[in-house]
Amino acid sequence: MKEVIVIGGGIIGLCSAYYLHKEGHQVTIIDQSSMDYGASYVNAGYLTPSHIIPLAAPGVMKKGLKWMFNPSSPLFIKPRLNADFLRWSWAFNKSCSVKNVERSITAIKDINIMGRDLYSEIKQQEKFKFQLERKGLLMLCQTEKMLEEEVSVAKIAEKEGLPVRELSLNELKALEPNVQCNAKGAVLYECDGHTTPQLFMEEMKAYLKASGVTFHKNEKVYDITIEDEKIIAIQTKNKTYKADEFVLAAGSWSNILSKKLGIKLLLEAGKGYRINSERNLGITMPTILAEAKVAITPMQGFTRFAGTMEIAGINHNINKVRVEAIAKATHNYYPDIELSTQEKNDAACGLRPVSPDGMAYIGKSSKCKNLTIATGHAMMGWSMGPSTGKLVSEIISDKKPSLHLDVFHPDRRF
Repeated sequence: MKEVIVIGGGIIGLCSAYYLHKEGHQVTIIDQSSMDYGASYVNAGYLTPSHIIPLAAPGVMKKGLKWMFNPSSPLFIKPRLNADFLRWSWAFNKSCSVKNVERSITAIKDINIMGRDLYSEIKQQEKFKFQLERKGLLMLCQTEKMLEEEVSVAKIAEKEGLPVRELSLNELKALEPNVQCNAKGAVLYECDGHTTPQLFMEEMKAYLKASGVTFHKNEKVYDITIEDEKIIAIQTKNKTYKADEFVLAAGSWSNILSKKLGIKLLLEAGKGYRINSERNLGITMPTILAEAKVAITPMQGFTRFAGTMEIAGINHNINKVRVEAIAKATHNYYPDIELSTQEKNDAACGLRPVSPDGMAYIGKSSKCKNLTIATGHAMMGWSMGPSTGKLVSEIISDKKPSLHLDVFHPDRRF
């Protein structure tokens, strides 16, 4: 049994704590926030084996440069004269390659399938009540060009063994009979699931507290003491904490702490937004509006509209232009749906940690023997939460990891 401190109380931190507790370790979670907001609470709730293509793919940097002057675009990269941002941008550009996609596909699929199945296992074992459905995921397309692109990705997914099929307009209407839809066609990934994130987070926090996991909220880690390539202690404003092992799962803030250890963790915060509507809008299927990159999820008691990737540093400022872009895209695809001013005013955002190649960092750096890094999941942190947590616990418990982790290694070169 080891004493383990998990830095970060989002989905990755909680799942790491859960599986570490299951292995018999004594776990403490330290988080700088009140642990009730952020990316783990405002995401689309998708469990996505279908998302086999990493963010860094051919043509993405070109699109990013084109969209740089359009604040309502799906991907908005704000240029900054900041050394970390410039290093990340250079590495991101290099990673937007066929080679990066090819080496990532199977790894992304496997860790997503593992995560999806572990959600079901957790719910069954702990008798949790959070929403968990396996209806699949629709990729809704308005243009022939986008439909062709989605069909080509679907063929790759099919080769990877994922159940997926193209839908005709009649099949689409049969699947979503209660809402008018403006589209050319769709691709349905039958392998995907969805949840209501806050319900899972609340149940998991309650379970961990009842199980003896210690929580320290609103405690920011300011300093780290190191001896012989090992963390001896971490300091917050009010206290010094010691442990045998440490987990860095601080999301978009992880690279700030990694610098104190001499680890160059290239990471940028990718802001995403969500709008909730408690009205009955007729949408029953989780759907991505393919051209607009907007995700729509029928959650427990409301429908969530989420989207955009805004790489503009660490801040929680609400950009109303981007919120409006989500609402406009929704109306464009579903002409009968008009999100209200109040719904848009109540929009929230969260920061997703994005690595240059779009792949998570999972594992130990050679520069610190008792630190396990778990961050950089980009848009798939929710889907990969339980699988990452289990992998973290296997690493710390000196067990053979369930998946090959080379592609996720924190020391990989870009």
